[in-house]
Amino acid sequence: MKPNYRVLEQGDNYEVTVLLPGVAKEDLEITAENGVVTIGGQRSWKRPVDWTPLYRETSDARFELTLTHDNSINVDNVKAELRDGVLRLTLAKSEALKPRKIAVN
Repeated sequence: MKPNYRVLEQGDNYEVTVLLPGVAKEDLEITAENGVVTIGGQRSWKRPVDWTPLYRETSDARFELTLTHDNSINVDNVKAELRDGVLRLTLAKSEALKPRKIAVN
């Protein structure tokens, strides 16, 4: 299963938004290495006692999202925040990609 996501370029960063309803921080794993950012995990839902489900839109299936890049990300400066089922990753661009101002003598 692959979750819905969006990637935007915001100045010196790439902003990745991933929709992960029902996923807890403990069930989420994010890695960034060798030109690949991987987001994986599993929803964990426990049925309340004396409760009979009639319909459920999400499953407890394992998910994985793999995003490749051309080593344009500084993997030492990746930030992640999970709030209300929405994961926001801030991927800083590597120094080689940032624009530089050149002084004229």
